[in-house]
Amino acid sequence: MSAIQIVCAVAVPLLWGYQFVVIKVGVAEFPPLFFLALRFLAIALLLVPFVERPTRQQLGPVAAISLFLGGLNFGLFYVGLGLGSGSMSAVAYQLAAPFTVLLAWPLLAERPSLATSAGVVLAFVGVVVLAAGPGLTANALPLLLVVGAAFAFAVSNVLTKRYGPFDPLMLIGWSSLLTVPQVVLMSLLLESGQMASLVTADERGWLALAYTIFIGGIVGFSLWFWLIARCSMVRVAPFGLLLPVFALISSILFLDERLSPKLIVGGILAISGVALTQVPARSTGLTARPRVVSTSRIGPS
Repeated sequence: MSAIQIVCAVAVPLLWGYQFVVIKVGVAEFPPLFFLALRFLAIALLLVPFVERPTRQQLGPVAAISLFLGGLNFGLFYVGLGLGSGSMSAVAYQLAAPFTVLLAWPLLAERPSLATSAGVVLAFVGVVVLAAGPGLTANALPLLLVVGAAFAFAVSNVLTKRYGPFDPLMLIGWSSLLTVPQVVLMSLLLESGQMASLVTADERGWLALAYTIFIGGIVGFSLWFWLIARCSMVRVAPFGLLLPVFALISSILFLDERLSPKLIVGGILAISGVALTQVPARSTGLTARPRVVSTSRIGPS
């Protein structure tokens, strides 16, 4: 990865890590799935009129990405985060990185090198250190929801890599549009008080929604899709393990949580692990070249 790609790969978990605090504020003002529906609707309205339409070959993959990235990933994540703690959700969501690396091996022929494998393990150990302490398993349902979201996000990463490259803004806009009916239906079935929240939400709730639309949504995913189109998934995915570090740092800065030795040690381990994944592989056959796959159909070759 080039220096600018590494900077962008660090910027994405930074933007998304702060979003954990923002989402906690937002779902306190709006029902979680309704908050999510407003997010995707706004992104679609902002982008779809100004980006190209997906081609016939792209429409199926874009719809599949919208299901895993939008409906399943965000739907499970917002509900899990609303029910559980921000730190627990940040930790559990980091399973997306090893899930992505594991799925990329059989589906993209991207076998991780020994350095990448060791880096993922080391970074995940850092995540476990961050999670250590009482209360992690106090409520299994939020944890399982976020783990499910992490797996759905990993699937969306592999689909984006396999059937791309896509124009990032086109993919964000059209996948958001296709996600809207999914989350609206889930909100109608599982929540209440949607219309009332539009009246009662204060400025913090609306600012939180604006952040998830412009910073976490358009900027964050534009950078992420740009990286996926240009880099191996086994290089990009481990950067997601930095997300809980930034999530906890933002909690210290904005929620008055205290800096602890656990945060320092876990953060150092996670950052070191991500750095290790960037060590170039020796030409010993430990890694395979990504194969070229057709964009004309959905499904493994």
